[in-house]
Amino acid sequence: MQRSTPQTTQVTRASDRRPLRLLVATALLALAGGLMHTAMAAPPGGGSGQGAMTAMGGMDGMAMAHPRQMERMFDSIGASAEQRAQIRQIMESARADLKAQRGAGRALREQGQALFAQPTVDARAAETLRQQLLAQHDQASKRTLQAMLDVSRVLTPDQRKAIADRLAERRAMMERHRAERESAAQPTR
Repeated sequence: MQRSTPQTTQVTRASDRRPLRLLVATALLALAGGLMHTAMAAPPGGGSGQGAMTAMGGMDGMAMAHPRQMERMFDSIGASAEQRAQIRQIMESARADLKAQRGAGRALREQGQALFAQPTVDARAAETLRQQLLAQHDQASKRTLQAMLDVSRVLTPDQRKAIADRLAERRAMMERHRAERESAAQPTR
């Protein structure tokens, strides 16, 4: 029969805690990663505030559209040269503002990564950072809304309707493609 000495018992207890420590550390990292992923999640176009704008017909995509896409859109609605110039100016201003806001968001995400890399995560600091990220997203959404309101004043009601119809067609096509991909990916029995 082997007797345990106080020294071997102490070593055994410390080694028994390693898996628990590893589990706790892994859980904290997973939680931190999930929180940061949620905080960093931005709508397509670099945080243009798309979530709020989707309810308004999805016209927010214009804020980050490629110039060729903008030209096709202009052509499809019969935009005049004056309208095109005004909309380009509105969108360029919005892009510049949103680019600056993305830089601020990047700094906040870096702060979050540093926060969660600490041996002990400060819950108050994490909550403060979360609120700052939400405020930054809200600011981007407001700026995008303002740009879309400015564009709406340049376009006629018929032109806005034409854009909404085109976006609805595109959305339906994308849904159709998504459904086709999902059905093709499902295993047959």
